[in-house]
Amino acid sequence: MKPALSLLLTASLTTSLAGTALAGPEGSDDITVIHAGSLIDTEAGQMVRDRYIVIAEGRVDKVVGRAEFERMDSPDRFVDLSEMTVLPGLTDAHVHLIGQAANYGYNSLAESTPRAAIIGVANAKVTLDAGFTTVRNVGAPGYADIDLRDVIADGLVPGPRIIPAGPSIGITGGHCDSNLLPFEYEQTSDGVADGPWGVRKKVRQNKKYGAEVIKFCGTGGVLSKGTTIGAQQFTAEEMEAIVDEAHQLGMKVTVHAHGENGIRTAIAAGVDSVEHASLITDDAIQMAVQRGTALSMDIFVSDFILSEGEAAGILPESLEKERQVGRKQRERFQAAVEAGATMAFGTDAGVYPHGRNGQQFAYMVEWGLTPIQAIQSATTVNAKLFGLEGQIGVIKKGAEADIIAVDGNPLQDISELEDVDFVMKSGRIHLTQND
Repeated sequence: MKPALSLLLTASLTTSLAGTALAGPEGSDDITVIHAGSLIDTEAGQMVRDRYIVIAEGRVDKVVGRAEFERMDSPDRFVDLSEMTVLPGLTDAHVHLIGQAANYGYNSLAESTPRAAIIGVANAKVTLDAGFTTVRNVGAPGYADIDLRDVIADGLVPGPRIIPAGPSIGITGGHCDSNLLPFEYEQTSDGVADGPWGVRKKVRQNKKYGAEVIKFCGTGGVLSKGTTIGAQQFTAEEMEAIVDEAHQLGMKVTVHAHGENGIRTAIAAGVDSVEHASLITDDAIQMAVQRGTALSMDIFVSDFILSEGEAAGILPESLEKERQVGRKQRERFQAAVEAGATMAFGTDAGVYPHGRNGQQFAYMVEWGLTPIQAIQSATTVNAKLFGLEGQIGVIKKGAEADIIAVDGNPLQDISELEDVDFVMKSGRIHLTQND
């Protein structure tokens, strides 16, 4: 090791974890080295020891062992995580950053879109602080998630990388419509469209205003007034039009679907993923396996809805629907795991308060995944689903320097991911133990 480097290590241990200012701007030419005492290799599915992660211009330049590190020139910054477990930044395929988790049912009518967007700024920060560096925002009013994506990308506010959907597309009176007010108010949600050409136009409109993924509602839902949770919404022809139009425009498609008919019709139409999939049958699971359709099953959120939902304004009919579907969804999750389905990590954050995303890991392990499979669902699996394979969800050359660390070993205790101690996104430190 060069003589100056040993002094740098001692000084950096004191200063590099003191705050974000030492992380350097995104795109900086400075070199940062992170010493990972334990590193989870999400591609290989195993833990490796004593690795040094070299970061330049917001990306991973290389991962080396001690011998090669000692031959390197002194880095501009050194971050000592030698007593911690390091892994890639986590991802969530199903969040709603815009708005407040405590505003449900009729409470939601008092929340304007500008207020919801401002709340989204706070939600984005707590999500990043929880170790989630990339999220897919599957539905937001007024394209507010697209503006939030842009201000985060511009460095104006802290938050995860966002893949926005804009307004969710749904039928008149369906789960993605607003059904709380009587006829004379003529209130209709942004994404409502009917008929094959109507939904094609809505896909084009979402693309025009910056959406990167299309989300539509293929069945009724738990939190919508007057919808039957298992009933199909949109015909096969309409679903095929949505998927065809989106894929032609280079966009992936996900469907909100609880009931069997809606799930099967959407998979046959070519969706890339299914959200919730609460009542999916064995036949539909096999269909998903054969077609490579990912299942994003939010098996944590039921506990929040049933324990705290009434105080948040969730309607009695919605609470009853959740009582009917919550445990069944977990049982179907277990069946999907056993069948070898692609299990994405999606939590429906926004139904519960943001920042608690990591609590779903323990549920996924309880219902069938191994700890490394659960971690891969939130890293390599979601990266492929998002079309960002090799760019996020891994720590290797060329990937975004999205890196988190925890005190313990999540392969032994997955709940370690509920309390993340270090967060870096694109080479910039956002959270340390001292914060």
